[in-house]
Amino acid sequence: MATYASIKYDMDLASTATGAGSMTLLSTVTASSSSTVSFTSGIDSTYDQYVFKLINIHGSEQQIFKFNFSVDGGSNYNVSKTSTYWSVYNFEDGSASSFGYNTSADLANSTAGKNISRGIGLENDDNGSGILHLYNPASTTFVKHFMVSYNELNNTAGINVTFPAGYANTTSAINAIRFEPSAGTFDGIIKMYGVS
Repeated sequence: MATYASIKYDMDLASTATGAGSMTLLSTVTASSSSTVSFTSGIDSTYDQYVFKLINIHGSEQQIFKFNFSVDGGSNYNVSKTSTYWSVYNFEDGSASSFGYNTSADLANSTAGKNISRGIGLENDDNGSGILHLYNPASTTFVKHFMVSYNELNNTAGINVTFPAGYANTTSAINAIRFEPSAGTFDGIIKMYGVS
């Protein structure tokens, strides 16, 4: 059973709550017809975990939202990653639903961008929101783990929920991250937090 001290995110806890962490907002980017959004500063050894909140991501066309890492301050986004990708969907009319592993969205030591979404729709109210966790990016000993949970409404008039996770297969420090759609541009808000 979870205790208040074990719930670390999105709330203020008294300093007496042993083990509780806190989130510090480091940067906010508002995308407007953007082809990419990058965070090239602030990812360092200050925090053991970084959290990226993706809010109302809306595309200019049918697209898959992705991310990739850099070890050279954003000059190249080509870090090898191995990952999994689970997803769930349910249509508004109840005509179809599914839960399963998506092999086409996983990576096996690939430098390609990592899929977050299944496919953001084009209707005016279609959008996606979620959270990406990046663990100990400044380590020069270990690979870097990441986990994502993401919800989106798409053209099939239903909800997609995705759970990508994996690791960046590098012992170099990760110091930048880029978000981008597979096609077109996107609007939305991305916030970066450090977790202590």
